[in-house]
Amino acid sequence: MIETKEQPIEDLLNKAIEELQSNEDFQLVSVTKKITETNPLRFFEEAKQLHKNRIFWTSTEDDFYVVGIGNAHEITTGADSRFEETEALWNNILAKAIIHNPYKQAGTGITALGGMAFDPQKEQTDLWKKFNPSQFTVPEFMLTKHNNAYYFTINVKVTREDHPAQLATQVNQMESELFRYTANPSNHLNLKEKIEIEPDKWKETVRQAREEIRANKADKIVLAREMRLKFEKQADIATILEKLMDKQANSYIFAFEKGADCFVGATPERLVKLEGDHLLSTCLAGTAPRGKTKEEDVKISQELLHDEKNRQEHDFVVRMIKQAMTHYCTKVDIPEAPVIYPLNNLQHLYTPVTARLKNGYSIFDIIKQLHPTPALGGTPRKESLAFIRDHELLDRGWYGAPIGWLDSNQNGEFAVAIRSGLIQGDEASLFAGGGIVKDSNLEAEYEETMIKFKPMLSVLGE
Repeated sequence: MIETKEQPIEDLLNKAIEELQSNEDFQLVSVTKKITETNPLRFFEEAKQLHKNRIFWTSTEDDFYVVGIGNAHEITTGADSRFEETEALWNNILAKAIIHNPYKQAGTGITALGGMAFDPQKEQTDLWKKFNPSQFTVPEFMLTKHNNAYYFTINVKVTREDHPAQLATQVNQMESELFRYTANPSNHLNLKEKIEIEPDKWKETVRQAREEIRANKADKIVLAREMRLKFEKQADIATILEKLMDKQANSYIFAFEKGADCFVGATPERLVKLEGDHLLSTCLAGTAPRGKTKEEDVKISQELLHDEKNRQEHDFVVRMIKQAMTHYCTKVDIPEAPVIYPLNNLQHLYTPVTARLKNGYSIFDIIKQLHPTPALGGTPRKESLAFIRDHELLDRGWYGAPIGWLDSNQNGEFAVAIRSGLIQGDEASLFAGGGIVKDSNLEAEYEETMIKFKPMLSVLGE
């Protein structure tokens, strides 16, 4: 990785082109500069005029935003060895990149944003045909907000055939268009139709899972289901994101756009966050609704804290995360008991886990060990995933899977893609699941999934 002093972008592009050894080779040039206050959502909306794919990521709790526009380079791998292959390709890019970034703030410099499929061994359906088993994008343009400061990053992929002056002119022209702010906000979205996909068959699958557990073939199996929506007009992603930010505090709000399809949501569940070698993970399992009054809310939270089924679900996750981190980390610290994590529509049992990553390991090593957590797959992992693969009625795609970002400054953060939906023009698929244990009640599990649909339904016209 080459760090440069202040230079015009044309000089950096020329330097990169001169260093290339063959016509097949490429190099990334990355330039980050500090800019004045810029609204990330407005920046995202303006980029629609450029007809390029967009990515939106924010941790509302940290007031941290990354908005990516276009595709300077994409890291795509197949189902086999996707963690190792993605890491190897990422390291290869960084090893020969030219980076000018005097700030080294999280989410600046060369940053890749993307995700993975929940289960790459599950046959992919047409619903998720635009989302690969592992797909990370280095955007052409990035707006980052961190520690109340704003940064703009330009990433350019160059080959020996490119002309530096011409590339620099194109980049500067597109930068001007991004900051023009001529886009008009979209109107309210009206829901025309809501279809639950085979709810009775889902309940029967829950019954089958419960029997497997009672026969001691698994301890817990998580089963998801789908709801299909139809709108009166094409959904506007920026409008959906704005509503999610307004209604879903303490969440990661995201959008990954692939042509006319966009995976969007507001997940409260962190998988892992890495700053240097400082690592943070989260146990978030056990769910209850919010109360209509303060008194009712407190009562429900106390019942959740002492509910045997939910505490058991939570315990599965805590034990798994501790076991997963022990080999790769030192100073693993886990509180003895969970606390309540309140959201707008729901509340969860929450336990944070902190650790120090050992030398020689990466964020991909941790993701590989943690995914899927018992909260999204079940336990034991092998048995629960086999049941899901054979019996679940949908292709989860990126739902319930790791999504997030990593940068050239040794930072990264991944969340679990729940409370989400795949928007496709004037239609959408929403996803929700529940953890099945030996004492699960079919109707209660069904109602829990209805509660989990609410965060997305509340911003999609219902």
